[in-house]
Amino acid sequence: MQDYFEAFTNGFLGTTQWTWKSILFEVPWYTNYFWGLIVISLLVWGLEILFPWRKEQSIFRKDFWLDGFYMFFNFFIFAIVISGIYKVLELLLGNIGVTAKSLAIIDFSNWPIWSQLLIFFIILDFVQWFTHVLLHKFPFLWRFHQVHHSVKEMGFAAHLRYHWMENIFYKPLKTFGVMILGGFEPEQAYIVHFAAIAIGHLNHANIKLTYGPLRYVFNNPVMHLYHHSYILPKGKFGVNFGISLSLWDYLFGTNYIPESGGKIRLGYPGDEALPKNFWGQLVYGFKKPKL
Repeated sequence: MQDYFEAFTNGFLGTTQWTWKSILFEVPWYTNYFWGLIVISLLVWGLEILFPWRKEQSIFRKDFWLDGFYMFFNFFIFAIVISGIYKVLELLLGNIGVTAKSLAIIDFSNWPIWSQLLIFFIILDFVQWFTHVLLHKFPFLWRFHQVHHSVKEMGFAAHLRYHWMENIFYKPLKTFGVMILGGFEPEQAYIVHFAAIAIGHLNHANIKLTYGPLRYVFNNPVMHLYHHSYILPKGKFGVNFGISLSLWDYLFGTNYIPESGGKIRLGYPGDEALPKNFWGQLVYGFKKPKL
């Protein structure tokens, strides 16, 4: 029991200290996700201001500050809180013989770094795409994902507006993906993580980008807008589930872009029942839905 307590404490304190050092610029720049998130956010927000897609939308759009708080809560505060639990689980699994390398089916540690990064990016993105589909398909998971889909005006910060339980759903599958890839991240994995943040911010931003022919590979603001559409095609529980890559939607037939005007109603039927404040949304999903 002492080992588990120490694992929890070390995980919690380690993440707290690393976050504080990041704020003070005491970590290498390429691992400083605190200021990296701020810089990327400001750049994408600048694009929204200079080249707005929906020109009637305010610079400080509806729920701008709420979504801004969600960015830091999900990316840092919750990460600190949950880090100790992840360390305990890591120790528990190790004690029963399940390690980061025990499920490895690809040993790509000696491959060129560009191929390591590419495979790492593709595998993790597919895992996230698959998890995203599950969040829409199953009512229990959808209850939590509704927080993200309650966004009424798209903007960069909406990228990280999601219920904290989504961290719980995504993390195990993402970890499983890393285990398949030999149980480690490439040395330059920060490139993948920063790219994912930038793509996610752009997908939710009030700017019109399609990337031309590359739209069949990369997710984009036009495609993702219809993922947030209030009205979905008949018989569909969701469309355009891509995170960074759109190719999964084209491969599995979940793509849907009827037009590119950008002026559609966002949300979902019944979204008026979702609490408007952070604390109400924090516990939303655990409550029994009204029939």
